[in-house]
Amino acid sequence: MNQNGIENLIAKASERVGKTWPLYSFVTSNPLSGYENAPFLEAVEQAGAVFGCQVFPKADVYRMALENGEIVPLELDKLLKEKGYTKSFEHYLELMDTPIAKTVKNPYHQLDRSMVKWLSSFMDEGLAEWEMPFKAEGFYKAWRKLVTYDGTMGKVKLSTIPKTHEAALEQLVSGYDEGIIQELFIQHLAALPGWTGYINHRTQNLPLWQQKYPIDLAQYLAVRLWSAKLLKLPVLWDAAPTNQDTQHFELKHLWLKAWEKSWQNRLVHTLKQNAPSEEIELDEKAPDAQLVFCIDTRSELIRRHVEANGNYETFGYAGFFGIAMDYESPKDGHVHKACPPIVPSSYTVSEKTITDKMEAKKVFERKNSLQIFWNYFLKRMKNMLPSTFGFVEGAGFFYGINLLGRTLVPDSLYRWHNRRKTYESISEPELHSCNPSDKDLEIPIESKTAIVKSAFDLMGWKQFAPLVLFVGHGSHSANNPFGSSLDCGACAASPGRHNARMLAQLANDKNVRQALKEQFQLEIPETTLFVGAEHNTTTDEIILFDANAPESHENALKKIKANLAKAQVTATQERLGTLKNSIGQAQFNANYWGETRPEWGLAKNASFVIAPRTMTQNHNLDGRCFLHSYDWKMDKKGTALEAIMQGPMVVTQWINNHYYFSTVDNEKFGGGTKTTHNVTGKFGVVQGNGGDLKMGLPWESLFDGENNPYHKPLRLSVVIQAPLDRVTSILFNNDGLKSLLDNEWIYLIVIDPEKGMSSFVYDKRHIWLEREETATPSKKENRIIEEVML
Repeated sequence: MNQNGIENLIAKASERVGKTWPLYSFVTSNPLSGYENAPFLEAVEQAGAVFGCQVFPKADVYRMALENGEIVPLELDKLLKEKGYTKSFEHYLELMDTPIAKTVKNPYHQLDRSMVKWLSSFMDEGLAEWEMPFKAEGFYKAWRKLVTYDGTMGKVKLSTIPKTHEAALEQLVSGYDEGIIQELFIQHLAALPGWTGYINHRTQNLPLWQQKYPIDLAQYLAVRLWSAKLLKLPVLWDAAPTNQDTQHFELKHLWLKAWEKSWQNRLVHTLKQNAPSEEIELDEKAPDAQLVFCIDTRSELIRRHVEANGNYETFGYAGFFGIAMDYESPKDGHVHKACPPIVPSSYTVSEKTITDKMEAKKVFERKNSLQIFWNYFLKRMKNMLPSTFGFVEGAGFFYGINLLGRTLVPDSLYRWHNRRKTYESISEPELHSCNPSDKDLEIPIESKTAIVKSAFDLMGWKQFAPLVLFVGHGSHSANNPFGSSLDCGACAASPGRHNARMLAQLANDKNVRQALKEQFQLEIPETTLFVGAEHNTTTDEIILFDANAPESHENALKKIKANLAKAQVTATQERLGTLKNSIGQAQFNANYWGETRPEWGLAKNASFVIAPRTMTQNHNLDGRCFLHSYDWKMDKKGTALEAIMQGPMVVTQWINNHYYFSTVDNEKFGGGTKTTHNVTGKFGVVQGNGGDLKMGLPWESLFDGENNPYHKPLRLSVVIQAPLDRVTSILFNNDGLKSLLDNEWIYLIVIDPEKGMSSFVYDKRHIWLEREETATPSKKENRIIEEVML
């Protein structure tokens, strides 16, 4: 087969492998994204065969959900009978608990170990003190020059190994037909999906590393297949599980659907309680302040508590605040993405020192430089062979004091550390073009205006309070390689503070306000001040970046800070389930080096609600819903709704599926337990001393105990309040969105305010089915469950 044919087959095979995102920018995504064009049931069957993984919750998890009332018996009974299953629930639970395939020992274990050794050495991003030789020549050529020194491979002659990976692959697959070659590539890429997923990520998202040390899946396959030849292993193995039971899969799928439908019924019933079907006249008294939070599920709790502590109105908006930007940190000069990965960056944001804060800037830079030096010095002293042992012995006393403090009083250390001034107090964000040729040019006022206008349109903004806060979010944890997984997913796993501050500055710009008024008849009162802020999701503290606020808003800021402090108390009390010193406990969790679960992140996410706040604000949704503000009456053409469905809805589907698969098979798709993690190459973790690169969330972020998932593994249910015709039109203009629905990767429910708030569920055969209104489980249902479980 020629080289073009081989490259095409590798490209097709790579679709079966997702992306493994690095620890420093951990993005939650569907690990089976390559299967999304197939129906969910068919896709998970194929993935189960390819990866040898679990794709549905265990029978014990279903049993617990049934006993807890999360699965409504009548819904389950109905779905089972529709498919001809008439026996008791317990019978099917026992059947689902029976293994459906024999466990086959992996004949590639030795090969996997060899590949992990080479990959971890070549792909290292600065963790190792000694760099692998010949890396600049590429993965295959570096391996070829060094493999002769690898004793585990036996005697290897360099002259027998082709000089290029292209020649190696052509030689290795010679004699096989196209179908066999395709299967061979899929099998070897799926053997280490974490590592191959990171190669996928690196080739597409890390151009600087690729230019300096090139690696791709073709080179990986050439090295792996040639290594198999050297180890005298077969290049193709019949690894498909035996005794596949389609009934087993169908039953688990039906139980999952019953669980999902039970959740949808409760959610829609809750949302429609007290939800206004007609437009409510605005109160004569405007809110004292308006706060815009990320759609993140953790915002649902803090929004309730903020609203309860003052005359405040809250909104939900994607946490990158509509600015497709990269952010340049003043601490180290590094530039990182600060918007969703599916959005190409148009801008770079850096920090510009405020004119009267130049002295403070010099102090900050001096302290920052000293900190960078000490971090470098200590690392070198610990890792350099001549100084390692003497340094550890000599510095042991000081490290011991530090360790004792982090163990006994981490909350006090947290408060002391956060008393320091940050660069936000001495600088303001500055917007530049990502295009190098335009970097020094002023961003056109039309572009700045469009960013602000888009934000107000998507949220359905009607009036402006004297104070408006754009509240990004970030997390704080100690000794946590997965720390970035707790930051803002909409900001590519970085804190949303930079985006919030940038949008606030744009909205305060007099020229932007004038353009909004002249071009769009959108008038922002001169008395309205926009301020960036950040919600710490570990401690529920909200920090305001108001160093440049005018004196006219001093009292308003003082008042809202006091009320936000009250909201922090009540929010931490609810989240941690304690009334005594809840903030201290949250700070302890945030800074304790031995804490495996500083917070739950987005665990329990199950739905995405696109609707006005009036539909959700009187309900405790238990942090299970992403909440995006939307007013259908202000979006006559459906443009705003289409943007929400194309962007945030797709991203929340990524998040939901990442949590789903990390939960149902934590070893394959998750991260395993944190207690035995080892960081490799700065970008990932392995379990123990080797193995596959972990691609998903750790066990502690998902489970509250063995077989007791804190995250309920359900597919995403999207609820939209809008006219049905508008949603239908959007779907038929977006094949990608329709495909996700047709293939049951997500559900869609529309509550139509023009049809008396009737609700409709999307169905690919009939387009829409009107939902039957159901209430909470009745005594009759409880009797049914007692009967069928016998």
